[in-house]
Amino acid sequence: MARLPIALQLYSVRQDCARDLPGTLSAVAKMGYDGVEFAGYYGFEAATLRTMLDDLGLRVAGAHVSLDTLLGPELDRSVEFHQTLGNRLLIVPGLPEARRSSRAAWLETARLMNGIAERLRPYGMRPGYHNHTVEFQPLEGELPWDTFFGHTDPAVIMQVDIGNALHGGAQVLPFLERYPGRAVTVHLKEYSATNETALIGEGDVPWDEVFRLCEGVGGTEWYIVEQESYASPPLECVERCLHTLRQMGK
Repeated sequence: MARLPIALQLYSVRQDCARDLPGTLSAVAKMGYDGVEFAGYYGFEAATLRTMLDDLGLRVAGAHVSLDTLLGPELDRSVEFHQTLGNRLLIVPGLPEARRSSRAAWLETARLMNGIAERLRPYGMRPGYHNHTVEFQPLEGELPWDTFFGHTDPAVIMQVDIGNALHGGAQVLPFLERYPGRAVTVHLKEYSATNETALIGEGDVPWDEVFRLCEGVGGTEWYIVEQESYASPPLECVERCLHTLRQMGK
């Protein structure tokens, strides 16, 4: 199987991006990342961002966007922006309390996301949802993760964040098997019960099994590194994560 591309979620280096986005993107490209996932645009227009990325040979692996930007007339503006950017994956990284406070709320959010998926389909774009920890805390007899993905169209991407899921007490591997083909992009984040600043390869994640499932039943197209705790400068941390992944054969 061909090597899957590896992107960096730019939230990992958000302070560097805020100070100097062009310089940070250049550093990320020099490390050897294949692409980036956005979580904000730091005041730059889509066309300018696209030029920066093209000049550096970086691709867009997606963007984290608020649900509000995918509703009503805002969705048309989002489509225009992301078409220019060259992005087709619009991932919601969290929900307001009202949209996840009960099983009924999760079902309504699933219905909403199905409608968004249908509106995005003509543009070759897909919406998705990214977990934190609350999705794996039982709610009215069911895990919200199952409530949501059990009632969404397969077009809605299941962006599993490995570290977040483990922090939430989930055994993440069964979810990759339960929803085949849905894990189009996967956040590679370490989890350690003893080291809160662990980088990829320094904790408890069974990476060989994660990769096997992602590249088998998961339907994964992008691995995305996200690091949110730091024992050294963020750019050093994400470079070490990529280096470790390459040593693992990724």
